[in-house]
Parts: sequence; C-alpha cells; structure tokens
Amino acid sequence: MTHGVVQQSPVSKTNTPNPSDLENSKHHSCRGALLALVSHGLVSLSPFVSGRYFVKVAWAWTLWLLLPFIALTTYQLARTKLLYGRTRSVLLALRRLSGLAVGTAVWFCCTQLFVYIENLTGECSVPAKPGHAPRLYATKRECHQDSGVWNGFDISGHCFLLSYCALMILEEVAVLEGLSMDHSSRLRVVVNVLFVSLCLLAVIWVFMFLCTALYFHDFSQKLLGVLIGLSGWYGTYRFWYLKPFSPGLPLPNIPLNSKKYSYSR
Repeated sequence: MTHGVVQQSPVSKTNTPNPSDLENSKHHSCRGALLALVSHGLVSLSPFVSGRYFVKVAWAWTLWLLLPFIALTTYQLARTKLLYGRTRSVLLALRRLSGLAVGTAVWFCCTQLFVYIENLTGECSVPAKPGHAPRLYATKRECHQDSGVWNGFDISGHCFLLSYCALMILEEVAVLEGLSMDHSSRLRVVVNVLFVSLCLLAVIWVFMFLCTALYFHDFSQKLLGVLIGLSGWYGTYRFWYLKPFSPGLPLPNIPLNSKKYSYSR
C-alpha cells in the first residue's frame, strides 16, 4: 500500500502592507464609490424631477411670484416716478397685471396646439388581442387607455414653457431700474425677497431646460418648442406691449439707460 506524498510549494515572501497605505486606499475607494453613487443619483433623478414635478407647475410658480411683484413695483413706480394719484396708480397696476392673463392665454393655447398636433400626426401601437378586430385610435389618451404606445410629433412643451417663463421673468424684473425706495422701508424688503425668489426661479428654469434638452424629445421637437417660446415673448414684450392698447411694459415712458433712476435713494 502506497501513500501519496503531498508536495507543498514553497511559500513566497511578500512585503507586509503599510497600515497607512491601507487606510488611504480605503478612503479613496469609499470616496470614489460615493461620487459614483451621487452622480448616478443626480443623473437618474434629474429627468424625474424636471419632468414629473417642477416643469409641470412651471407656469404656476412663475405666476405666483410675478403677481405680487408686478402689483407692488408698478404701484410704487406710478406713485414715486410717474407722480400718479392712488386711483390712477391702481389702474396702472391692474393694467400691468393683465399681462399675466395674456401669458396664461399664450401658455394654454400653445399647449393645446401641441396636443392637437401630436394627435393629428400620431398612430397607436398596441398589442394584438386574439378575437378582437383592430381598432383605430384618434387620440393619445385613448391609446394609453388600452396600454398602447402613441407615436406622434410631440413638440416639447417643456422647452416652450421654460424658455417663455425665464424670458418673462427677465422682462418684469427690469422695473427695478426705475424704482426708488427707502432702505429702511418694509416695501423694499418685500420687493427684495420677491426679486431674489424670481432670480432663483429663473436659474431653476434654465437648469430644468438643460435637463429636458438632455433626456426628452428629439432635436426638432425641442427646437420648435424653443422657437414658439421665443415667438410668444417677442410678440408680446417686443411688439404688442409697445402699443397703447396693451398691458404695457414694466417701465412705461422711462428709458432703461437713464442714470437718474435708481432702485435706492
């Protein structure tokens, strides 16, 4: 009876790792994993946040902040610079606030037009059901009710709305060029808070616009949405609001390049 001999290979000598090197490598690996997790989370969260929440209520947020800002600044401008009485100042503020109604009409008409074009140019892809005749779908909603996929020309309502809202905010805050108030007044504090909020909102809309450009729609749909948003802004603030029978501009009869007007006294 023979016994097998197990041969052991000679143990190679290895250098003992330095504890400080191990600690540094752990820190680097943890930091790399954390950065990868954060970047992945931001990339995956950006389209969700922009598409599901912020952009859906973009016009509501813009309207909610512009309403008190336009009312307060227009009334103060009429009293201090245009030297209007209280009644005429209120009427001017109401006239300027009608621009928000115009913006709401532009938003509603354009979004309804986008839906109409998508329904007109689309067709529904739905799984075939045994024993059921093929059905024709007239709208995207009917297609989705049967778990189908609607393939139509979907003009980017996000690109339209975000560009239009951002430009509208930039136009309205220009009123501060002709506004003067005491540093210690409560009205100045309120206007400052509204101004900062509008600036932050404009930054958010630009960021959401970039997210939309990266994650949604194709180039032609996004380009057309932006062009319609620019047309809505140009047609109001650069054309119609220059006419007498219109909501008017934020600074009526006051040149923006005039040095005698200042936000502070």
